[in-house]
Amino acid sequence: MVSKVRLFVDHPLGEAQTVPLSRDQAHYLFGVMRLDQRAVISLINGADGEWDAEVIQASKKGGVLLCHTQTRPLQVPPDLWFLFAPIRKERTAFIVEKAVEMGAARVMPVQTDFTQAANRVRQDKLQAHAVEAAEQCGGTFVPPVDEVTRLDRLLADWPAGRQLMFCDELLIGDPVALPDSPGPWAILIGPEGGFSPAERDRLRGLPYAHPISLGPRILRADTAAVAALTVWQQALGDWG
Repeated sequence: MVSKVRLFVDHPLGEAQTVPLSRDQAHYLFGVMRLDQRAVISLINGADGEWDAEVIQASKKGGVLLCHTQTRPLQVPPDLWFLFAPIRKERTAFIVEKAVEMGAARVMPVQTDFTQAANRVRQDKLQAHAVEAAEQCGGTFVPPVDEVTRLDRLLADWPAGRQLMFCDELLIGDPVALPDSPGPWAILIGPEGGFSPAERDRLRGLPYAHPISLGPRILRADTAAVAALTVWQQALGDWG
């Protein structure tokens, strides 16, 4: 039987490994998806790749799965942090989902001078969106989603050797170019309204920061997220 359901579980996966189901997972599989015993499900846990598992116990309150075949190894994305300023709830969720789909290794909401929605961000909800995105897009790795951090504090503790691509709307229309620099990177997109003059001056003064344009038009923050990830992946990531 071919699996048509993918499920993230917080449990080791391997040949002959049993996996207990929570009440919510059992409700989804047996109440919503109408699966029963002997159904085959694709499991991921962010560490052991993708495994086919058979339902060996099923009830409304729980269940047990039995792993039998690894169908895909763990695919780890490039060492890329994705930093973004939260916007409206549904659009912030969209940004997290696209960051997962497009290969970010870590997702980091940041509070900038003009950020409007930072106080309404719930890390657990965004992490759940990351899990759902990995389940739906065929991913085997789930990046961690951090708590909101102030941009100035993050820059003050920036790790040596990590380059930063920051998307500057004042460069609209300039050629899009990145240095061919190996090693770890990060992408930073600003909030609706862009970076403050003080933030822009600080970023431009950092030796590891590289301001770029995202083309001839000013983009919405959620569109900029997809565009920035595309630019980086095409130039330096694992799309080539």
